Amino acid sequence: MRVLLISTYELGRQPFGLASPAAWLRRDGHEVRVVDLSRSPLPMPSVEWAEAVAFFLPMHTATRLFLGVVERVRAVNPRARLCAYGLYAPLNEVLLRGAGVETVIGGEFEQPLAEWAAGRDLPGKISLARQQFLPPDRAGLPPLASYAGLVVNGSTRRTGYTEASRGCKHRCRHCPVVPVYQGLFRVVQADVVLDDIRGQVSAGAEHITFGDPDFFNGPGHAREIVEALHREWPALTYDATIKIEHLLKHRDLLPVLKATGCLLVTSAVESLDDFVLEKLDKGHTRADFVEALALTRGAGLALSPTFIPFTPWTTRESYARFLAELVELDLADQVAPIQLAIRLLIPEGSLLLELAEIRERIGPFDMRALCYPWRNPEVDELQRTVQELIKREEKRRSSRGENFRQIWDVAVGAPFPEDAPRISRAAIPYLTELWYCRAEPTEEQLALE
Repeated sequence: MRVLLISTYELGRQPFGLASPAAWLRRDGHEVRVVDLSRSPLPMPSVEWAEAVAFFLPMHTATRLFLGVVERVRAVNPRARLCAYGLYAPLNEVLLRGAGVETVIGGEFEQPLAEWAAGRDLPGKISLARQQFLPPDRAGLPPLASYAGLVVNGSTRRTGYTEASRGCKHRCRHCPVVPVYQGLFRVVQADVVLDDIRGQVSAGAEHITFGDPDFFNGPGHAREIVEALHREWPALTYDATIKIEHLLKHRDLLPVLKATGCLLVTSAVESLDDFVLEKLDKGHTRADFVEALALTRGAGLALSPTFIPFTPWTTRESYARFLAELVELDLADQVAPIQLAIRLLIPEGSLLLELAEIRERIGPFDMRALCYPWRNPEVDELQRTVQELIKREEKRRSSRGENFRQIWDVAVGAPFPEDAPRISRAAIPYLTELWYCRAEPTEEQLALE
Protein backbone atom coordinates (compact mmCIF):
# COMPACT_ATOMS: atom_id res chain seq x y z
CA MET A 1 0.00 0.00 0.00
CA ARG A 2 1.24 3.50 -0.87
CA VAL A 3 0.39 5.70 2.13
CA LEU A 4 0.74 9.48 2.41
CA LEU A 5 0.76 10.89 5.96
CA ILE A 6 -0.07 14.61 6.22
CA SER A 7 0.31 17.03 9.13
CA THR A 8 -1.16 20.51 8.69
CA TYR A 9 0.18 22.07 11.90
CA GLU A 10 1.68 21.02 15.25
CA LEU A 11 3.02 24.05 17.08
CA GLY A 12 6.24 24.38 15.12
CA ARG A 13 7.45 20.89 16.04
CA GLN A 14 8.71 18.14 13.77
CA PRO A 15 5.61 15.94 14.06
CA PHE A 16 5.92 12.84 16.23
CA GLY A 17 2.45 12.06 14.90
CA LEU A 18 3.92 11.43 11.45
CA ALA A 19 7.21 9.83 12.47
CA SER A 20 5.70 7.28 14.85
CA PRO A 21 3.05 5.77 12.53
CA ALA A 22 5.51 5.92 9.62
CA ALA A 23 7.69 3.43 11.52
CA TRP A 24 4.76 1.05 12.02
CA LEU A 25 3.61 1.25 8.40
CA ARG A 26 7.10 0.82 6.95
CA ARG A 27 7.68 -2.17 9.24
CA ASP A 28 4.58 -3.76 7.70
CA GLY A 29 5.94 -3.29 4.19
CA HIS A 30 3.96 -0.23 3.12
CA GLU A 31 5.53 2.56 1.09
CA VAL A 32 5.18 5.73 3.13
CA ARG A 33 5.66 9.40 2.33
CA VAL A 34 5.26 12.16 4.91
CA VAL A 35 4.51 15.84 4.45
CA ASP A 36 4.36 18.65 7.01
CA LEU A 37 2.31 21.44 5.45
CA SER A 38 3.47 23.93 8.09
CA ARG A 39 6.90 23.75 6.46
CA SER A 40 6.26 22.88 2.80
CA PRO A 41 3.45 23.05 0.22
CA LEU A 42 1.23 20.10 -0.59
CA PRO A 43 3.23 17.91 -3.02
CA MET A 44 0.77 17.05 -5.79
CA PRO A 45 2.90 14.18 -7.20
CA SER A 46 2.72 12.47 -3.79
CA VAL A 47 -1.03 13.02 -3.62
CA GLU A 48 -1.43 11.41 -7.05
CA TRP A 49 0.93 8.57 -6.01
CA ALA A 50 -0.97 7.65 -2.83
CA GLU A 51 -3.47 4.84 -2.54
CA ALA A 52 -4.33 6.01 0.97
CA VAL A 53 -3.98 9.39 2.70
CA ALA A 54 -4.06 9.86 6.49
CA PHE A 55 -4.33 13.31 8.09
CA PHE A 56 -2.85 13.91 11.54
CA LEU A 57 -5.19 16.17 13.59
CA PRO A 58 -3.66 16.76 17.05
CA MET A 59 -5.23 20.16 17.67
CA HIS A 60 -7.97 22.59 16.70
CA THR A 61 -5.92 24.71 14.31
CA ALA A 62 -4.70 21.61 12.48
CA THR A 63 -8.28 20.46 12.01
CA ARG A 64 -9.44 23.77 10.58
CA LEU A 65 -6.53 23.79 8.16
CA PHE A 66 -7.38 20.23 7.13
CA LEU A 67 -10.70 21.38 5.65
CA GLY A 68 -9.00 23.26 2.82
CA VAL A 69 -6.39 20.57 2.23
CA VAL A 70 -8.77 17.62 1.98
CA GLU A 71 -10.69 19.29 -0.84
CA ARG A 72 -7.50 19.56 -2.88
CA VAL A 73 -6.52 15.96 -2.11
CA ARG A 74 -9.92 14.64 -3.22
CA ALA A 75 -9.84 16.75 -6.38
CA VAL A 76 -6.39 15.45 -7.38
CA ASN A 77 -6.89 11.83 -6.26
CA PRO A 78 -10.57 10.91 -5.79
CA ARG A 79 -9.72 7.19 -5.57
CA ALA A 80 -7.50 7.44 -2.46
CA ARG A 81 -8.83 6.07 0.83
CA LEU A 82 -8.93 8.82 3.46
CA CYS A 83 -8.29 8.57 7.19
CA ALA A 84 -8.05 11.18 9.96
CA TYR A 85 -6.30 10.41 13.25
CA GLY A 86 -5.20 12.24 16.38
CA LEU A 87 -6.85 13.95 19.33
CA TYR A 88 -9.28 16.09 17.33
CA ALA A 89 -10.35 13.40 14.86
CA PRO A 90 -13.02 11.67 17.00
CA LEU A 91 -14.22 15.03 18.34
CA ASN A 92 -15.07 16.10 14.78
CA GLU A 93 -16.18 12.79 13.29
CA VAL A 94 -19.35 14.14 11.64
CA LEU A 95 -17.47 16.94 9.94
CA LEU A 96 -14.65 14.62 8.80
CA ARG A 97 -17.00 12.07 7.31
CA GLY A 98 -18.82 14.86 5.50
CA ALA A 99 -15.45 15.86 4.01
CA GLY A 100 -14.93 12.36 2.60
CA VAL A 101 -12.95 10.70 5.41
CA GLU A 102 -13.88 7.03 5.69
CA THR A 103 -11.92 6.15 8.85
CA VAL A 104 -11.56 8.16 12.07
CA ILE A 105 -9.00 7.14 14.71
CA GLY A 106 -8.42 8.68 18.14
CA GLY A 107 -6.30 7.83 21.16
CA GLU A 108 -3.44 5.39 20.58
CA PHE A 109 -3.44 5.53 16.80
CA GLU A 110 -0.39 3.58 15.56
CA GLN A 111 -1.83 0.04 15.73
CA PRO A 112 -5.24 1.09 14.34
CA LEU A 113 -3.49 2.91 11.46
CA ALA A 114 -1.57 -0.26 10.68
CA GLU A 115 -4.84 -2.21 10.68
CA TRP A 116 -6.48 0.39 8.43
CA ALA A 117 -3.60 0.31 5.94
CA ALA A 118 -3.87 -3.47 5.83
CA GLY A 119 -7.55 -3.20 4.97
CA ARG A 120 -8.81 -4.71 8.21
CA ASP A 121 -11.90 -3.52 10.09
CA LEU A 122 -11.39 -1.43 13.25
CA PRO A 123 -13.40 -2.13 16.42
CA GLY A 124 -14.07 1.57 17.12
CA LYS A 125 -12.94 5.10 16.49
CA ILE A 126 -11.01 5.46 19.79
CA SER A 127 -8.35 3.00 20.95
CA LEU A 128 -6.86 3.22 24.42
CA ALA A 129 -5.09 -0.14 24.22
CA ARG A 130 -1.52 -0.21 25.49
CA GLN A 131 1.02 -0.40 22.68
CA GLN A 132 4.61 -1.55 22.38
CA PHE A 133 5.94 1.44 20.49
CA LEU A 134 8.54 1.46 17.75
CA PRO A 135 11.26 4.13 17.47
CA PRO A 136 9.79 6.88 15.27
CA ASP A 137 11.01 6.99 11.68
CA ARG A 138 11.63 10.64 10.76
CA ALA A 139 12.86 9.97 7.22
CA GLY A 140 11.33 12.41 4.76
CA LEU A 141 10.49 15.14 7.30
CA PRO A 142 12.04 18.62 7.03
CA PRO A 143 15.26 19.04 9.06
CA LEU A 144 15.10 20.19 12.68
CA ALA A 145 16.50 23.57 11.68
CA SER A 146 13.18 24.23 9.91
CA TYR A 147 11.27 24.11 13.20
CA ALA A 148 10.95 26.19 16.33
CA GLY A 149 14.03 26.56 18.50
CA LEU A 150 14.70 27.47 22.11
CA VAL A 151 16.15 30.92 22.78
CA VAL A 152 18.53 31.04 25.74
CA ASN A 153 20.52 34.17 26.56
CA GLY A 154 20.07 35.51 23.05
CA SER A 155 21.17 32.36 21.20
CA THR A 156 18.85 29.77 19.64
CA ARG A 157 19.26 26.05 20.26
CA ARG A 158 18.16 23.56 17.62
CA THR A 159 15.22 21.76 19.16
CA GLY A 160 13.86 18.24 18.77
CA TYR A 161 10.52 16.93 19.91
CA THR A 162 9.33 13.64 21.37
CA GLU A 163 6.61 12.20 23.58
CA ALA A 164 7.02 10.02 26.65
CA SER A 165 3.30 9.60 27.31
CA ARG A 166 -0.17 10.44 26.00
CA GLY A 167 -3.47 11.15 27.69
CA CYS A 168 -3.88 12.47 31.23
CA LYS A 169 -5.03 11.22 34.62
CA HIS A 170 -6.99 14.43 35.19
CA ARG A 171 -10.30 15.69 33.79
CA CYS A 172 -10.02 19.46 33.41
CA ARG A 173 -13.29 20.56 31.82
CA HIS A 174 -11.83 22.62 28.98
CA CYS A 175 -9.10 20.17 27.94
CA PRO A 176 -9.48 18.34 24.58
CA VAL A 177 -7.53 15.34 25.93
CA VAL A 178 -10.31 14.42 28.36
CA PRO A 179 -13.14 13.46 25.96
CA VAL A 180 -10.78 11.00 24.25
CA TYR A 181 -8.71 9.55 27.11
CA GLN A 182 -11.30 9.86 29.91
CA GLY A 183 -8.74 10.14 32.70
CA LEU A 184 -6.31 7.53 31.35
CA PHE A 185 -2.75 7.96 30.16
CA ARG A 186 -0.44 5.69 28.23
CA VAL A 187 3.38 5.64 28.28
CA VAL A 188 5.83 5.36 25.43
CA GLN A 189 8.46 2.86 26.58
CA ALA A 190 11.61 4.56 27.89
CA ASP A 191 13.96 2.80 25.47
CA VAL A 192 11.84 4.00 22.53
CA VAL A 193 11.88 7.59 23.83
CA LEU A 194 15.65 7.51 24.27
CA ASP A 195 16.16 5.96 20.84
CA ASP A 196 14.08 8.77 19.33
CA ILE A 197 16.14 11.39 21.18
CA ARG A 198 19.33 9.66 20.04
CA GLY A 199 18.32 10.04 16.41
CA GLN A 200 17.44 13.70 16.85
CA VAL A 201 20.70 14.47 18.64
CA SER A 202 22.48 12.87 15.69
CA ALA A 203 20.48 15.23 13.47
CA GLY A 204 21.75 18.24 15.42
CA ALA A 205 19.28 18.65 18.30
CA GLU A 206 20.71 20.59 21.24
CA HIS A 207 17.44 20.72 23.17
CA ILE A 208 14.40 18.43 23.41
CA THR A 209 10.76 19.35 24.01
CA PHE A 210 8.70 16.65 25.70
CA GLY A 211 5.19 17.07 24.31
CA ASP A 212 3.32 15.00 26.91
CA PRO A 213 0.07 16.60 28.10
CA ASP A 214 1.61 16.22 31.57
CA PHE A 215 5.16 14.93 32.04
CA PHE A 216 4.44 14.02 35.68
CA ASN A 217 1.40 11.82 35.03
CA GLY A 218 3.97 9.09 35.48
CA PRO A 219 6.70 10.72 37.60
CA GLY A 220 8.78 7.55 37.89
CA HIS A 221 8.68 7.07 34.12
CA ALA A 222 9.68 10.70 33.56
CA ARG A 223 12.54 10.47 36.06
CA GLU A 224 13.91 7.31 34.44
CA ILE A 225 13.97 9.01 31.05
CA VAL A 226 15.58 12.31 32.08
CA GLU A 227 18.25 10.64 34.21
CA ALA A 228 19.14 8.34 31.31
CA LEU A 229 19.07 11.33 28.94
CA HIS A 230 21.51 13.24 31.12
CA ARG A 231 23.88 10.30 31.48
CA GLU A 232 24.16 9.90 27.73
CA TRP A 233 24.09 13.59 26.73
CA PRO A 234 25.20 15.74 29.69
CA ALA A 235 25.00 18.97 27.63
CA LEU A 236 21.53 18.29 26.21
CA THR A 237 18.75 20.43 27.69
CA TYR A 238 14.99 19.90 27.63
CA ASP A 239 11.60 21.34 28.54
CA ALA A 240 8.32 19.71 29.60
CA THR A 241 4.71 20.51 30.47
CA ILE A 242 3.65 19.81 34.07
CA LYS A 243 0.45 20.63 35.97
CA ILE A 244 0.66 23.04 38.90
CA GLU A 245 -0.89 20.28 41.02
CA HIS A 246 1.96 17.92 40.08
CA LEU A 247 4.68 20.52 40.63
CA LEU A 248 3.47 20.78 44.22
CA LYS A 249 2.89 17.06 44.75
CA HIS A 250 6.26 16.07 43.30
CA ARG A 251 8.31 19.04 44.48
CA ASP A 252 11.09 16.63 45.45
CA LEU A 253 11.64 16.01 41.71
CA LEU A 254 12.27 19.66 40.84
CA PRO A 255 15.99 19.43 41.76
CA VAL A 256 16.15 16.27 39.61
CA LEU A 257 14.75 18.21 36.64
CA LYS A 258 17.30 20.96 37.15
CA ALA A 259 20.21 18.54 37.57
CA THR A 260 19.32 16.64 34.39
CA GLY A 261 19.15 19.67 32.11
CA CYS A 262 15.60 20.97 32.32
CA LEU A 263 15.50 24.67 31.42
CA LEU A 264 11.81 25.37 31.12
CA VAL A 265 8.56 24.03 32.55
CA THR A 266 5.30 24.99 30.86
CA SER A 267 2.13 24.82 32.92
CA ALA A 268 -1.45 25.46 31.82
CA VAL A 269 -2.36 27.80 34.67
CA GLU A 270 -5.31 29.21 32.66
CA SER A 271 -6.45 31.78 35.24
CA LEU A 272 -5.50 33.57 38.44
CA ASP A 273 -9.16 33.73 39.48
CA ASP A 274 -10.20 30.93 41.84
CA PHE A 275 -13.81 31.12 40.64
CA VAL A 276 -12.77 30.47 37.03
CA LEU A 277 -10.28 27.77 38.06
CA GLU A 278 -13.12 25.96 39.85
CA LYS A 279 -15.34 26.20 36.75
CA LEU A 280 -12.53 24.70 34.66
CA ASP A 281 -11.89 22.04 37.32
CA LYS A 282 -8.15 22.71 37.07
CA GLY A 283 -7.21 21.10 40.36
CA HIS A 284 -5.25 24.11 41.64
CA THR A 285 -5.87 27.56 43.10
CA ARG A 286 -4.20 30.92 42.62
CA ALA A 287 -2.27 30.31 45.85
CA ASP A 288 -1.09 26.95 44.51
CA PHE A 289 0.26 28.66 41.39
CA VAL A 290 2.10 31.27 43.45
CA GLU A 291 3.66 28.48 45.54
CA ALA A 292 4.65 26.50 42.43
CA LEU A 293 6.19 29.62 40.90
CA ALA A 294 8.28 30.14 44.03
CA LEU A 295 9.31 26.46 44.10
CA THR A 296 10.44 26.38 40.48
CA ARG A 297 12.30 29.66 40.80
CA GLY A 298 13.95 28.32 43.94
CA ALA A 299 15.03 25.23 42.02
CA GLY A 300 16.48 27.35 39.21
CA LEU A 301 13.79 26.39 36.70
CA ALA A 302 11.94 28.85 34.49
CA LEU A 303 8.17 28.40 34.75
CA SER A 304 6.22 29.43 31.67
CA PRO A 305 2.52 29.76 32.56
CA THR A 306 -0.14 29.72 29.85
CA PHE A 307 -3.47 31.45 30.30
CA ILE A 308 -7.01 31.69 28.95
CA PRO A 309 -7.87 35.17 30.23
CA PHE A 310 -11.10 35.63 28.26
CA THR A 311 -13.90 33.32 29.40
CA PRO A 312 -17.67 33.63 29.85
CA TRP A 313 -16.94 34.66 33.46
CA THR A 314 -14.32 37.35 32.75
CA THR A 315 -15.10 40.97 33.65
CA ARG A 316 -13.15 44.11 32.81
CA GLU A 317 -12.26 44.33 36.48
CA SER A 318 -11.03 40.74 36.67
CA TYR A 319 -8.94 41.18 33.50
CA ALA A 320 -7.32 44.33 34.92
CA ARG A 321 -6.65 42.45 38.15
CA PHE A 322 -5.09 39.60 36.13
CA LEU A 323 -2.63 42.03 34.51
CA ALA A 324 -1.80 43.61 37.87
CA GLU A 325 -1.08 40.20 39.38
CA LEU A 326 1.27 39.35 36.51
CA VAL A 327 3.19 42.51 37.36
CA GLU A 328 3.25 41.65 41.06
CA LEU A 329 4.52 38.15 40.28
CA ASP A 330 7.20 39.51 37.93
CA LEU A 331 5.70 37.78 34.90
CA ALA A 332 4.80 40.82 32.79
CA ASP A 333 7.93 40.51 30.63
CA GLN A 334 7.82 36.71 30.50
CA VAL A 335 4.31 35.79 29.36
CA ALA A 336 3.96 35.61 25.58
CA PRO A 337 1.63 38.42 24.42
CA ILE A 338 -0.77 35.96 22.74
CA GLN A 339 -1.46 34.54 26.22
CA LEU A 340 -3.06 37.86 27.15
CA ALA A 341 -5.62 37.63 24.33
CA ILE A 342 -6.64 33.97 24.29
CA ARG A 343 -10.36 33.24 24.28
CA LEU A 344 -11.78 30.02 25.71
CA LEU A 345 -12.41 27.36 23.07
CA ILE A 346 -15.39 25.04 23.48
CA PRO A 347 -15.02 22.21 20.94
CA GLU A 348 -17.38 19.31 20.37
CA GLY A 349 -17.21 16.88 23.28
CA SER A 350 -15.91 19.45 25.78
CA LEU A 351 -16.79 18.73 29.40
CA LEU A 352 -17.67 22.41 29.70
CA LEU A 353 -20.93 21.46 28.00
CA GLU A 354 -21.90 19.69 31.24
CA LEU A 355 -22.33 23.11 32.87
CA ALA A 356 -25.88 24.49 32.53
CA GLU A 357 -24.55 28.05 32.53
CA ILE A 358 -22.38 27.23 29.50
CA ARG A 359 -25.23 25.53 27.63
CA GLU A 360 -27.33 28.64 28.21
CA ARG A 361 -24.68 30.98 26.77
CA ILE A 362 -23.46 29.16 23.67
CA GLY A 363 -24.80 29.25 20.16
CA PRO A 364 -25.19 26.31 17.78
CA PHE A 365 -22.00 24.46 16.88
CA ASP A 366 -20.11 26.39 14.21
CA MET A 367 -18.99 23.88 11.56
CA ARG A 368 -16.51 26.38 10.10
CA ALA A 369 -14.90 27.46 13.39
CA LEU A 370 -15.24 23.94 14.87
CA CYS A 371 -16.46 25.21 18.22
CA TYR A 372 -19.49 26.44 20.10
CA PRO A 373 -19.51 30.26 19.95
CA TRP A 374 -20.18 32.19 23.12
CA ARG A 375 -20.52 35.84 23.97
CA ASN A 376 -19.53 37.95 26.94
CA PRO A 377 -20.64 41.53 26.16
CA GLU A 378 -18.58 42.95 29.01
CA VAL A 379 -15.22 41.94 27.53
CA ASP A 380 -15.76 40.82 23.91
CA GLU A 381 -14.71 44.19 22.52
CA LEU A 382 -11.75 44.37 24.91
CA GLN A 383 -10.58 40.94 23.73
CA ARG A 384 -10.73 42.02 20.10
CA THR A 385 -8.87 45.24 20.94
CA VAL A 386 -6.11 43.36 22.77
CA GLN A 387 -5.80 40.87 19.92
CA GLU A 388 -5.49 43.64 17.31
CA LEU A 389 -2.96 45.47 19.48
CA ILE A 390 -0.79 42.35 19.71
CA LYS A 391 -0.92 41.86 15.93
CA ARG A 392 0.13 45.47 15.42
CA GLU A 393 2.98 45.29 17.91
CA GLU A 394 4.22 42.00 16.42
CA LYS A 395 4.61 43.76 13.06
CA ARG A 396 6.65 46.43 14.84
CA ARG A 397 8.70 43.68 16.54
CA SER A 398 7.90 45.15 19.94
CA SER A 399 9.25 43.42 23.03
CA ARG A 400 7.03 41.50 25.41
CA GLY A 401 7.36 44.29 27.93
CA GLU A 402 6.29 46.89 25.37
CA ASN A 403 3.33 44.73 24.38
CA PHE A 404 2.31 44.35 28.00
CA ARG A 405 2.39 48.07 28.66
CA GLN A 406 0.24 48.76 25.62
CA ILE A 407 -2.33 46.22 26.85
CA TRP A 408 -2.11 47.67 30.35
CA ASP A 409 -2.94 51.14 29.05
CA VAL A 410 -5.98 49.82 27.20
CA ALA A 411 -7.35 47.55 29.93
CA VAL A 412 -6.35 49.10 33.26
CA GLY A 413 -6.41 52.83 32.70
CA ALA A 414 -4.03 53.49 35.61
CA PRO A 415 -0.30 54.32 35.59
CA PHE A 416 1.96 51.34 35.13
CA PRO A 417 3.81 50.49 38.38
CA GLU A 418 7.33 51.47 37.38
CA ASP A 419 8.76 50.23 40.68
CA ALA A 420 7.59 46.65 40.07
CA PRO A 421 10.34 43.99 40.39
CA ARG A 422 11.65 42.69 37.08
CA ILE A 423 13.76 39.69 36.12
CA SER A 424 15.93 40.19 33.06
CA ARG A 425 14.00 38.90 30.03
CA ALA A 426 17.25 37.55 28.57
CA ALA A 427 17.50 35.12 31.49
CA ILE A 428 14.18 33.41 30.63
CA PRO A 429 14.34 30.64 27.99
CA TYR A 430 11.47 30.54 25.50
CA LEU A 431 10.43 28.63 22.39
CA THR A 432 10.22 30.63 19.18
CA GLU A 433 6.75 29.36 18.26
CA LEU A 434 4.26 30.06 20.98
CA TRP A 435 0.76 29.44 19.67
CA TYR A 436 -1.24 27.44 22.17
CA CYS A 437 -3.96 24.95 21.28
CA ARG A 438 -6.81 25.70 23.68
CA ALA A 439 -8.07 28.85 22.05
CA GLU A 440 -9.82 29.92 18.90
CA PRO A 441 -7.21 30.76 16.21
CA THR A 442 -7.69 34.00 14.35
CA GLU A 443 -8.24 34.08 10.61
CA GLU A 444 -4.78 35.62 10.26
CA GLN A 445 -3.19 32.69 12.13
CA LEU A 446 -5.01 30.25 9.92
CA ALA A 447 -3.83 32.08 6.83
CA LEU A 448 -0.22 32.21 8.04
CA GLU A 449 -0.04 28.56 8.93
